[in-house]
Amino acid sequence: MIEPARIHVRFSDLDVLGHVNNSIYLSYFEIARVHYFAELLGTDWDWNKNGVLLVKNEVEYFKPIVLHDAPHVHVFLEHVGEKSFTLSYEIKVNDTLHTKGKSVLVCFDASKNATIPINPVMKEALNQLKPEQ
Repeated sequence: MIEPARIHVRFSDLDVLGHVNNSIYLSYFEIARVHYFAELLGTDWDWNKNGVLLVKNEVEYFKPIVLHDAPHVHVFLEHVGEKSFTLSYEIKVNDTLHTKGKSVLVCFDASKNATIPINPVMKEALNQLKPEQ
């Protein structure tokens, strides 16, 4: 099991009410993806040839996150297809769910400027993120 991504809330993440601004949650999802991909695929993965493009994000807010909170982002595989996959996120503070989200990503070869099927190594790695039934 991969440890969730730890987030350090910065003062610049906050809005006038002292809550993390809604747009910042997408950065938290990105931080979590990078963390999980490094754990699953290593740091030598060729993202130019076997990359991903973000095509859709969804965010659902339940409780605000504030400056001295210590959020953790858990990432799960929701769906995997031929060329794309959907990741879901849960942001928790002290085991309390604050935010949920989803991202649809499509695999992309930047050297060819074209979408590609999910690399079998990536697909096998992603399957480790399936939620326990």
